Parts: sequence; structure tokens; C-alpha cells
Amino acid sequence: MVSPIRFREIASQAGLDFVLQNNPTPRKHMIETMPGGVAAFDYNGDGLPDIFFTNGASIPSLEKDSPKFFNRLYRNDGGMKFTDVTRETGVAGAGYSMGAAAADYDNDGYTDLFVAGVYRNTLYRNLGNGRFEDVTKAAGIKSDKWSVAAGWFDYDNDGWLDLFVVNYAHWTPDFDRFCGDRDRNLRVYCHPKYFEGLSNTLYRNRRDGTFEDVTVKAGIAAHIGRGMSVAFADYDNDGLMDVFVSNDNLPNFLFHNRGDGTFEEVGLQAGVALTNNGLPVASMGADFRDYDNDGLPDLNVTALAGETFPLFKNLGKGLFQDATHQSRLGVLTSTRSGWSNGFFDFNNNGWKDLFTANSDVNDLIDLFQSTHYKQPNSLFANLGNGTFEDVSVEAGFTLSRAHRGSAFADLNNDGKIDVVVSALGEPTELWQNASPDVNHWLILKLIGTRSNRDGIGAKIQLGNQFNHMTTAVGYASSSSAGVHFGCGKLDKVERIEIRWPSGVVQVLRTVRTNQVLEVHEPSK
Repeated sequence: MVSPIRFREIASQAGLDFVLQNNPTPRKHMIETMPGGVAAFDYNGDGLPDIFFTNGASIPSLEKDSPKFFNRLYRNDGGMKFTDVTRETGVAGAGYSMGAAAADYDNDGYTDLFVAGVYRNTLYRNLGNGRFEDVTKAAGIKSDKWSVAAGWFDYDNDGWLDLFVVNYAHWTPDFDRFCGDRDRNLRVYCHPKYFEGLSNTLYRNRRDGTFEDVTVKAGIAAHIGRGMSVAFADYDNDGLMDVFVSNDNLPNFLFHNRGDGTFEEVGLQAGVALTNNGLPVASMGADFRDYDNDGLPDLNVTALAGETFPLFKNLGKGLFQDATHQSRLGVLTSTRSGWSNGFFDFNNNGWKDLFTANSDVNDLIDLFQSTHYKQPNSLFANLGNGTFEDVSVEAGFTLSRAHRGSAFADLNNDGKIDVVVSALGEPTELWQNASPDVNHWLILKLIGTRSNRDGIGAKIQLGNQFNHMTTAVGYASSSSAGVHFGCGKLDKVERIEIRWPSGVVQVLRTVRTNQVLEVHEPSK
């Protein structure tokens, strides 16, 4: 019997009044259906994760010419209460924003923020005084492409975080192809095949506040896709972080880190570029995490109705197997369309469950097919035997909206992972985890000394569970709130092993559960 998972939606009473303004137009510009990244991170260092939302802009100007288009930052005041601090923090932003990525890139102890957008990327440096400074230009970050998402990782293990930016396709406001049914005058968003793809961008941290564009040098530029999301893991356990990019109706990319500053694209031979039927799908969100507790990070990707949400099981030796159907996710997801996703242990029983934020991409799909544009979110409970069970309705997910981004964090320090979800044209959702079983938990907040300050890339074994520190989770979203473990009925954990990116191995013994534990990397 799986431990029950329950959520309640409390956004309005919590003070989260954000509405995602995608600004739909009769011309059905592709950008309108794709915003919505969310980030959960503690910007002011008070131990409570805050919430940042990306937002749209006017079309065709792509300017935030009204406060309704501002990106928004909400301060967590504790007790599930939030205050809009957008203006005083300086993060209202510019342009048509899409994705967010949070991490401490300059190792000063304050979490910084990158915002990806349509020809407008922004890097915000956290000044540590409650304000952010736009350092995009000074840092050498370009805005020459339609960027959807981004993520932070230390690909060269020098202790400083590098930035991977996911780019979608060539698009301008002049694009005016009619897609849909002319006879019925039903215009829809065009199929991705009408948009020429792009390469992604890799910036190496120069350790002085600036970044070097190493896209060509690292071998990333040679691979053209329609990127939607990025996720990082050391999938072959060679001590180097690898990169997975979900591509829209093109084969996904898996960039294997060679350790010499270059990457080899191995998606096809590794088994994650395509599903078992040999066709690319509308891959959107991605999470790169070990769902079956065998010590190897696996991959989940969301896609559209009829495509399932593919699950690639890591077999070791650099190979993955399409486990979508044997895990039962095939049959459970075939009628749904998903955007953001995340593997988290929502009932603290020691197994990571799967959350997906759902909606179709086409707002008129109900007129063409037997699926729905607005859909409720999904929750698939991990049964611990390699299979999942759909517990969405019992968990409380019945609200149908055009969901997009999601962020995951324990927002009220009760040890249960809560979820924030954005939705096009409608209020954000804050799902408070109210699961009834008194299972124990542990959250590790890593502080690197030789590794990067956030410990991003650190691998952790707690009993028979494995996880790693990453802030790149889901669709165009970021969750920076430590590494969470459900501990079942254990009141203490006998052994925790942390493998830091620097190569340092740290062992903690007899650690009591039900706490947020700050762990500093040993200096030697």
C-alpha cells in the first residue's frame, strides 16, 4: 500500500496573485504558447524559498510596456505567506521572458538569477542586500536568439558554475504563416517543423564575473535542435556533469562531457534521442534523476497526447532503455500533454514520485481532436518496484488550466515538497503538500568550499537512495532548495556519502532526520 499523497491549492490565501500574461494574438505567434518558467530559490538568505515567475510582453514590440507583463518575485514570509517584492528587488525585467535558472555563479553566498527570453536574456547578480543588479552586458551574455530555458552546472569542475542556454528556433514577429482550418477560419499555432532550429549556447565562467562563449569550442554549436529544457547529471559516473536537452519534434541531445572542455553528442547511441518506436516526440520538460534507487540517474521527458511521457532507465555503461511502458507511465500518460515535470518524494517513503504540469500546446485542440487544451496536473506515485500508479485525483489535482512551468521546494519547512505551477492567462497555483503519513525526511543544503558554492553536481547516497544537487528541473524552470530525501520511519540515518564535484568524498554518520542540514565541504 503506497503512502497517500495529498495536496491543497492555497495560492490566493498565500498572497501569490501572479497571472501569466502570454498575450495571445489572432496571428497565433508561436512564442505565445511557450512561456511560464518558475524558479524557487532563497534570494534573501532567510532559509525560506522565494518564488520567481517569468512573464510575457507586448507583441510585436516584445516590450514589457505595462506592469501586467513584469516578471515577478514573491518573498516567502513564512507560514505560507508571500509578498510581491518585484519593484524593490529590481527584477521586473524586459522583453518576452520564458525561462529562469537560479544559482550562485560568483560564489559569494547569494543566489543569482538568469532569465531566458525571446531575443532578450538577462543575468541578475544578487547583491546580498535584497536587490539584484542587471549585469548581462558586463558579464558578456548575448541576446541574439530565442532562448527558452537555461541551467547552471560546472562542466570543467573548476569550482565555478557555467551557464547552458537552451535556444528554440528562428522566429520573428513578421512570421505569418496560416496554420489550421481556413474553411472554418480556425487558426492554430503552427507545427514546429515550420521553424528552423538553433544550436544551444554554452558560457564558461571566467571566475571574474564574466563569461566566455565556448559554444563552438566545446562542440555544442554543431548540433541544431529546437531546445525546450535542459537537465544535468553524471550519467556514466565518470565525475563529469553531462547535459540532456529535450528537443521539440527532433531527436533529443545527450552531450557527454569528455573532460577536456568538449562534449560529444551521444543521444542516439545512448538510447535517449528517440522513443522505442524510433520517432522524435514533442519533448518539453526534463528531469534527470534516479527514480529506481539503483545509483544511476534516469530521464523523464514530457510530451503531447499520444506520445506518452517517455522514461529512459539508465542501464549503466552509458546506455539507457525506454522503460515508459514497463513502468506503466506509457498507459498512464498517453492521453495527457505535459510541460514541466519533477521527480520528488512527495510522501517521504524513500521513493521519488513524478509530478507533471499538463496542458496541450494548441488552445483550439478541442475542436480538432478528442483531447483537451486545459488539463489537470498529474501525480504518479512510485510503487518502489519500477512502476508508477496514477494518484492525481486522490492527491487533489482536478483543476484544468493551461499549465506550463513548475518549481519544487519545501516552502514552509515541514519536510514535505510543495509545488508552484504557472498557467497561461490564469492565476498561478500553489500546491501545499498535505500528505497525512508522518514519514520522516532530511534536506541537505550543500555549501562548497573547493567545489562551487551551491554544491551543484554533488552526488549523495543516503541508505539505498541516490540523488544529486541540481537546480535545473522541469520545463524552463529552476528549483534551488537543497537535496530532499524521504526517510520513511527512520529517526536517524546511519550513513550519508557525499561526492563533491571537486572529488572530495565526505561521509556523515548517525544523522537525525526531520531537519534541514547545512553541510560544508571539507577543505581537504
